Amino acid sequence: METSNSISFYNCQAIDVKQIPVFTINKFRDSVIQDVASGKRIVSLFAVPSGSDAFYLYAILADDKSGKLFVLSSEVYEKYPSLTSDCTQAHLFEREIAEQWAITPEGHPWLKPVRFHKSFIQNRDAWNRKKHEQIIPSVMDFFQVEGEQIHEVAVGPVHAGIIEPGHFRFQCNGENVLNLEISLGYQHRGIERALLNGPDKKTLYYMQTIAGDTTIGHTTAYCHLIESLSNNQVSPAAQSLRGIALELERLANHTGDLGALAGDIGYLPTASFCGRIRGDFLNLTALICGNRFGRGLISLGGVNYDINTKTADLLTKKLVELKKDVEVAVTLLWDTPSVLSRFEDTGTITKEICTELGLVGVPARACGTEIDCRFNFPAGIYRYSQIPVSTWDTGDVFARAYVRWLEIQKSIAFILEQVKAYSQVMITKDIKIAAPEKLCVSMIEGWRGEICHVGITDKDGSLCNYKITDPSFHNWTGLSMAMRNQQISDFPLCNKSFNLSYCGHDL
Repeated sequence: METSNSISFYNCQAIDVKQIPVFTINKFRDSVIQDVASGKRIVSLFAVPSGSDAFYLYAILADDKSGKLFVLSSEVYEKYPSLTSDCTQAHLFEREIAEQWAITPEGHPWLKPVRFHKSFIQNRDAWNRKKHEQIIPSVMDFFQVEGEQIHEVAVGPVHAGIIEPGHFRFQCNGENVLNLEISLGYQHRGIERALLNGPDKKTLYYMQTIAGDTTIGHTTAYCHLIESLSNNQVSPAAQSLRGIALELERLANHTGDLGALAGDIGYLPTASFCGRIRGDFLNLTALICGNRFGRGLISLGGVNYDINTKTADLLTKKLVELKKDVEVAVTLLWDTPSVLSRFEDTGTITKEICTELGLVGVPARACGTEIDCRFNFPAGIYRYSQIPVSTWDTGDVFARAYVRWLEIQKSIAFILEQVKAYSQVMITKDIKIAAPEKLCVSMIEGWRGEICHVGITDKDGSLCNYKITDPSFHNWTGLSMAMRNQQISDFPLCNKSFNLSYCGHDL
């Protein structure tokens, strides 16, 4: 069904590329800006080559109230009028487009590299001559605040302990943070480029390593997309097992985050308990497939493993025990005044800023925004067994911690319900795409938030474009805003309350 400006469809529904409306860039720009102003949000914005000098801009918009997605496109060349000045949600997407294709979004207020995977040169002739050169991440001009009392603090990319690289540049007045600029790109592996002309034998392995702690989330999103393109039906039991694995992934990471938040303020009881409990949740995934992160579990057309009666009984028994353990460990947080004094009113984001930036996942729900793909855009098992959205409205570290706790309880209840009703899986073989010149959007609620995969096939049915948006891509700017007017000593706590992915952002 078409509207005046775009074509609407549903999550995991393949549509004909030829049906996607192509507008002039001015109408495209106005349509996206007006749609976002009316309550929709940008879930993906990317460019696809359409000739030697031409590109198609694609915008994928989501309406959380109706559960519908919208797509529109426009043909552009070396430059186009930027959307960012009138639609903040487009800012990182447009920077990425400029970096990838040397297309200049004119009027962009902060045009600089995102992933540093090619020379960032606005002049196309120079870009063509130097496109094979590599540049060093974070070697660029950073935002600066002037004044005698202003000082700059640079953190990373090398951090203490075992952690991925990322660079943080603070502009401070004493201990007060005026601005935090985050520069990533150190983990760029060229995954999207490697997916072109697929799927092939390596594709599923790429999906499992987009973000290692989100193996189930990204792999499920990919499988949903390919299954939709091939019109393949997944058995109810396989859908159920995928849902169980996804919620186990959420349980392990949410529990680990609550423990890490406790550790950041020196509250050792919860930190110690949750560290152990996180491992126990990971072990439940290993109980199903032999791998704690779920690698090898999800496959095209279904799953590679099954749960027998003995495993189901053991899974239920362990979950009931862990429910009691995690309740004791986490309740200590809410019952300790010194913990609450550090969590409350720290790193606050307003609902207005959340909406303007297009935040997703736990940070969005902690601002009172009801955004959860399991409810708004259900796919797989969530079409039949939905999980209510968990929200809080204070937008601070406490809210982001408490939303995790609410989701832990609902995830445990969901898994117990699924295991109780579980039936044997029919293991399926890999499938092939049989849908030339189609576009499909697959959205999954990973533990960090909304995962969006967009696939476009060519006339032979192979993937000619694949765009991945990890929730971290939306939310890193939210962390910057959370640090405005905070003490710099609060950064570890605020950072962990978001717990964003470096490699999921860099791809």
